[in-house]
Amino acid sequence: MSETDSFIDEVTEELRRDKQFATFRKYGWIGGVVVALIVGGAAYVEWQKSRAQAEAQGFGNAILSALETEDSAARVAALEAISPDGAFGDKATRAALLEFISADEALRAGDTAGATARLAGIAATEGLDEAYRDMAKLKWLAAAGASVDAAERDAALADLATPGRPYRVLALEQQALVLVAAEKKDEAVTALKALLQEADVPPGLRRRATQLIVALGGEPDAA
Repeated sequence: MSETDSFIDEVTEELRRDKQFATFRKYGWIGGVVVALIVGGAAYVEWQKSRAQAEAQGFGNAILSALETEDSAARVAALEAISPDGAFGDKATRAALLEFISADEALRAGDTAGATARLAGIAATEGLDEAYRDMAKLKWLAAAGASVDAAERDAALADLATPGRPYRVLALEQQALVLVAAEKKDEAVTALKALLQEADVPPGLRRRATQLIVALGGEPDAA
């Protein structure tokens, strides 16, 4: 390679470096902004998580404090004073949790009417997760007992026992218990055996169903 060619290559390389440096000076700030946004975004996410955790902890502490009062009636009053509002999470879910706990305390205080009213309110809440509404309906049926019209009770249990519903197996158990209460032993045994065929029956429920079949004179092994 001649000296002229070497000189041309050096000049070309120098021009290329100058061009890159000029480009960096012109657009390099963009990279800095991107880095700042990434770092700032990560810090904001962590701040949001910290706030959400603090809010959830405060809500939980308020419930625990309410439950430390002397009697059930006072605990219900203390729970009613807790606001379900918050910047994070779902307000309807927090309100439902407060109502569930208040309903339990009302039952302990002997206020069945108050408890069932709260549970019915949860079950009727639009937009609330189906699992909460179904659990409220089951607890409402159990708390209301014989005061619920038989046709309404049967329709509610049939709805809760629909395949795919979150508490289907518990509803099936309640249907069997209704048959037992009506002294329809054979039908109750058939219903309990059908319950045992469900794939997601928890051990405790499976044990109760088996024991009840035996108590009714049936053979659980034949289920």
